[in-house]
Amino acid sequence: MDAKICAALLSQVRETRPLVHHITNTVTINDCANITICAGAAPVMAEAAEESAEMVTAAGALVLNIGTLNPAQVKSMLLAGKKANELGVPVVLDPVGAGATELRTEAVLRILREVKVAVLKGNAGEIGVLAGAGGKVRGVDSCGLAGDPVETAKACARATGTVVAMTDETDVVTDGARVVLVRNGHVMMERLSGTGCMASSVVGSFVAVADDPLVGAAAALVAFGRAGEKAAAAAGVRGPYSFRTALFDELYVLTPEDLEAEGRLGVAA
Repeated sequence: MDAKICAALLSQVRETRPLVHHITNTVTINDCANITICAGAAPVMAEAAEESAEMVTAAGALVLNIGTLNPAQVKSMLLAGKKANELGVPVVLDPVGAGATELRTEAVLRILREVKVAVLKGNAGEIGVLAGAGGKVRGVDSCGLAGDPVETAKACARATGTVVAMTDETDVVTDGARVVLVRNGHVMMERLSGTGCMASSVVGSFVAVADDPLVGAAAALVAFGRAGEKAAAAAGVRGPYSFRTALFDELYVLTPEDLEAEGRLGVAA
């Protein structure tokens, strides 16, 4: 995989404008909607059990995010996820805070048992917990990983049967055999609440148009990371909130040519 593929997928997202259905975190729901628009896709947030499955019929991807979890939301996620599986719509699951409480961990494991998830996108702590590799989570923040990041992500992918996109200083995207390393991004992205949720929305946007969820997830993280790099260097950025504005703007104006030239990907065994 190279940056040309990332550039081509960015163009395809913008040409087709897929609908990305979210059942997501109420803390970051507006940011998730707007980052989806800036990526070039169209967001919809439909959480009610009475419509969550029906909305999937129009969607190109479904993003499930447990950041502000409650039992009614899990019901809606399962209904929507099963309908997505019936229709061949890819499902992206963000296991926010898995490992922090029994409710969160069990909810993620239940979704993984009952829904075929295309991409499991989490931070190092969350993926470490789900891989049984000693990940640590405090609240919704990663507190580190005991083992090797690549091996942990691969183990999680094999255990769950999903593509795992583990975000960290270097992002690891793997299906348990193939591994893509994404080195785009900026430390300022860690200083702002919601960037993980936004990353999942961008992943949903790209997976909606990609034939291979591993390729779609990796390309999405390259694009989002590149937008973060450009935002950090933008005029007038003084701290997290001015960075936030610049992040949306830079993703919106990101060109395939920039992504092809500046996308930084690698592979690992």
